[in-house]
Amino acid sequence: MSKLKFAIIGAGVWGETHAYLYQEHPMIDLVAVCDLNQAKVEKFGQKFGIQKIYSDYRKMLKEVDFDAVAIVTPDFAHGQVAVDCANAGKHILLEKPLATTREDVEAIVNAVNKNKVRLMVDLHNRWSPPFAITKQSLDDGELGDPVSAYFRLNDIKWVATDMLPWASKSSILWFLGSHTVDTLRWMFNDEVERVFSVSSSGVLKSQGVDTVDVYQSILEFRHGGIASIENGWITPNTNPCVNDIKFNITGTKGMINLDLSNNQMIERFTPAKNDRPDVLVQHFVHGKAKGFAYESIRHFADKLVSGEEFLVTMEDAANTSLVILAIMESAKTGQPVKVEY
Repeated sequence: MSKLKFAIIGAGVWGETHAYLYQEHPMIDLVAVCDLNQAKVEKFGQKFGIQKIYSDYRKMLKEVDFDAVAIVTPDFAHGQVAVDCANAGKHILLEKPLATTREDVEAIVNAVNKNKVRLMVDLHNRWSPPFAITKQSLDDGELGDPVSAYFRLNDIKWVATDMLPWASKSSILWFLGSHTVDTLRWMFNDEVERVFSVSSSGVLKSQGVDTVDVYQSILEFRHGGIASIENGWITPNTNPCVNDIKFNITGTKGMINLDLSNNQMIERFTPAKNDRPDVLVQHFVHGKAKGFAYESIRHFADKLVSGEEFLVTMEDAANTSLVILAIMESAKTGQPVKVEY
């Protein structure tokens, strides 16, 4: 079998993550990269030995022969890029979320179906070992039927103030809430019927970032399950982990608790700092990309080669975006909102 040819749109830090993984894969050739920033994309091309570099993805689609594309743009810029790639007959790995408007969600779904290409959204929490083990316990019946859950997934302020130059154009719900909602849909094996949410603003706005600080929401599932979720990005920067993660799910027979914020497995002390290196999410071992945030990208490549189904379906990604849109509407209106699929 000949190798699949891949391209990347978005030459940022996470675009580099994709490049590392595609170059490791025995059945993939990374042939092109695109970014609006010419200097950045040229540096990217040099780093990974990519000859075909572009600042206009439409030109890349016309001039380069490739099979699949990773879209690693800011979340609000997914819609038209994904539609154009689908119309060009390219399989797509799209960084979460699928899209940030109902119109873009529908346009992407329609384009993918019309052109008979494959799409997966990188909702990588499904590859996190603690969550995967929790899901297996549910599937094996050890916990009974899921009844209730609590999920706190927050970020430190640095993510909004320094890491993401486009945070004001986005929301913590798109950045982390996508993982929260998808994980709960996966755990409950059910769709969210209604949501109620409240939000708070002011901390980030006082630092020049015009976005909501935190959302607290309740999700009601079709078969009676309920979940409380918290998504914010005002956790102090001194938190040992970039993420602040707590999770509980209770079933008719049992319960599982996860505390993933305070890894005690490894602590590092230097003259400059004390920290707890990441050994779960994203790291390198002997030069190879490891961690569950990388495994989802590898999964897309593997399943595209084999023709097998993706663990995250396009319906999963679409419904996750629609739930988040309902949460935003509820927080804005102060009323419960039914999710319209």
